Amino acid sequence: MGDGDFYVHETAVIDEGAQIGPGTKIWHFSHVRETARIGRDCVIGQGVYVDQGVVMGDRVKVQNGVSIYKGVALEDDVLVAPNATFTNDLFPRAFNTDWQILPTLVKTGASIGANATVVCGVTVGEYAMVAAGAVVTTDVPPYCLVVGSPARVTARVCRCGKRLEVVGREGDVEQLRCAACGTTLRMSTRILVEHVPILDRRLSGE
Repeated sequence: MGDGDFYVHETAVIDEGAQIGPGTKIWHFSHVRETARIGRDCVIGQGVYVDQGVVMGDRVKVQNGVSIYKGVALEDDVLVAPNATFTNDLFPRAFNTDWQILPTLVKTGASIGANATVVCGVTVGEYAMVAAGAVVTTDVPPYCLVVGSPARVTARVCRCGKRLEVVGREGDVEQLRCAACGTTLRMSTRILVEHVPILDRRLSGE
């Protein structure tokens, strides 16, 4: 169950065999299943379900009403806003007995917006941001904001969350700067061209 140096509200259920890091707080009516691993200094909000085998890094914040199913991994400093949804089966049927879990990875510092849906089998890149209500059907590049259904890249974002502006270009590499914090990044424009949602590819006959 962890080192014992964590807080669990009296209404939460922590199954035997779950591992919880020190400094983590688990709030009202949440359920953490056996073999789940939650890192240090995480916050698990009200009514959160953490399935068996789920792995979370350190300082992860999962807000109210989120279910994180087997096959999902969240790296350090990930934010999952209220009522976001993760799936783990591409062909769901109530009567299937041979279904297979398709893993999903949310990388360091990424944010998943409220009521967003992340379809299994994708990777959300470092410090990427998924807008509220977006439906993610393909990988999200690092430092990118995706919006809509299916989600598309609409901007590049800084580690602080603000938009990055183009301040220089050399070939297919752009230099980006955050007006809010002054951070500068270099990023290939090819990641934007390559980011075509799966549904769009099917409709175009690819």
